[in-house]
Amino acid sequence: MEQQLAALAAQLRQLQDMEAIRGLIGRYAIGADRKNDPTIMGPLFAEDGVWECEGFGRFEGRETIAKALSETAQKQILWTLHYMVSPTVDLDGDCARGSWYLWETATVASTGSEPTSVWCGGTYDATFIRRDERWYFHHVRLNVRLATPFDQPWGLNPRTGL
Repeated sequence: MEQQLAALAAQLRQLQDMEAIRGLIGRYAIGADRKNDPTIMGPLFAEDGVWECEGFGRFEGRETIAKALSETAQKQILWTLHYMVSPTVDLDGDCARGSWYLWETATVASTGSEPTSVWCGGTYDATFIRRDERWYFHHVRLNVRLATPFDQPWGLNPRTGL
């Protein structure tokens, strides 16, 4: 009976860990859709975390990541709606690996006078680490596979199209 309880406790811990990591991914999307709010994004990353994406750069350290992503939202990517799709997570003690798909609508700054509405798609590959009983992103890599202008722009305010 004691062995069964230990096995059940281990399974419960695994489920809790998986949900905590999925919640981390969800909070990342919320922060991203709030112009990469550094008060949301920063605490998601380990102190020694890394975020990288070709075309945007590689940022190391929680504070550097939060600042760089916020600056990107202020200057380049003016509005977003992130869909984090089909996350998979493989646990290994206090570490984990995961990946998920990104589908995103965005308004980006353009060389012309008006911002451009785009469809974006790609994947995220990440490692996670548990420290002090809390999960963090340790390394996030965004792989953009598609960024296509949409010919009927939704503008800066997608609800009204203005």
